[in-house]
Amino acid sequence: MHAPGETRRRLIDLLQLAYSGEKAAALAYQGHARSVSHPHEKAMIEKIERDEWVHREKVGRLLARLGAQPARLREIRSSAVGHVLSFLCRFSGWFLPMYFAGKLETNNVCEYDKAAGWARELGLDDFLPDLYEMAAVEIEHEKFFFEKIGRTAPQKAARRC
Repeated sequence: MHAPGETRRRLIDLLQLAYSGEKAAALAYQGHARSVSHPHEKAMIEKIERDEWVHREKVGRLLARLGAQPARLREIRSSAVGHVLSFLCRFSGWFLPMYFAGKLETNNVCEYDKAAGWARELGLDDFLPDLYEMAAVEIEHEKFFFEKIGRTAPQKAARRC
């Protein structure tokens, strides 16, 4: 456990990272969806992209409730990363985007679980439903990508959060 001020700072930093990360992921999934030919895969990746934009909106509201804003430099960097990854999906084949998307979703689950723990420490119980819901959705994304490559999504204890 940390001092409340330190926990609050860590929560804000993590939410700023998640906010920008959702943007990078959503942009990357645009290119990922265009690069696949199977209609079910394309539809699922497009749904996942929409989920990432919804998560970004929710995280933005949580940041605002903490009196914080997105980190400008992270926003610029996430836009660049998302656009580059979107472009590279056309050339990287099928496996790599599926594998790295699954790994990305694993990291997202860990971020939301950690954020929920810090919110609970701070008595921000009203943050928990959104954080748990976003973690659950990210688990579904993770399962989709890992099942596509023939790998089992990690169980909670094996996530190494």
